[in-house]
Amino acid sequence: MGVVTSQQLLRYYELYRDKEVTFSKEVIKTLNLDPRQVYIKCTDSQWPCIINSTSFQGAKIIIGSKGGAYARLSQEKGTVNLRFCFLQADKQPISFFIGSRVVEITPYMNSPDLAVVSLAYIQRPPDALIECIGKLLEANINAVRRKDERILLSEDAKRKLNLQKEETIVFIDNVPRHCIIRDISFSGAKIILLGIAQFLNQKSIVLRMEFDEPPEMIAIPGRIVKTEQVQGRKDIVVVCIQFDEKHVPMSYKIHINGYLTGIRKK
Repeated sequence: MGVVTSQQLLRYYELYRDKEVTFSKEVIKTLNLDPRQVYIKCTDSQWPCIINSTSFQGAKIIIGSKGGAYARLSQEKGTVNLRFCFLQADKQPISFFIGSRVVEITPYMNSPDLAVVSLAYIQRPPDALIECIGKLLEANINAVRRKDERILLSEDAKRKLNLQKEETIVFIDNVPRHCIIRDISFSGAKIILLGIAQFLNQKSIVLRMEFDEPPEMIAIPGRIVKTEQVQGRKDIVVVCIQFDEKHVPMSYKIHINGYLTGIRKK
């Protein structure tokens, strides 16, 4: 987890208090949630469960409807505790319990074997949860509001983005090409590569970028929407890419949002 001020945590909590985040495969990967270390605990007993969604007010978990957890939670009138666990690169995982009460238990998608347990938190969640959920929600909102704000890839910008380098590989109609990234945004990028402008227009493209913290290679599909030859160089072309917004990874949005919100604070 990064360094976030208490004022920022309070802002996240107040803005997104009731916003529910569903734990899709992408969200689990982006937040580095360890599903194997998620439990629901009642006094001296605990059972593994699946976190279906959470807000800062409560969560929905999925359990088997024929086991001990279901029997116990169906009767429980007191406090139960939901355990989260987030992995960190080269560090100890962050784990914590949130005190909760059972609000409702219903079948999961009409399944006879699974049930959804709705929990209401009886305390404000730990800062670690507010931080990661707040960053995710803010990035999704700003990916729409600030989608066209471009970031020129100076050395300072690369450092703040945790982008390893501007030299990378693009795949144009599935053919790999070396290129240099000039700027990026939530919605697209501008790159420079060897080629002829007229032969690249409207081609499908996949741009790869290598980030740190966490270390990952992000590939974003899109389409070339504009090209122009570099003045005085018939063999070098500037290419403008529009990303396929449905396939922009959540982790990329968080990198871009972290940079843009950092600039705005100054």
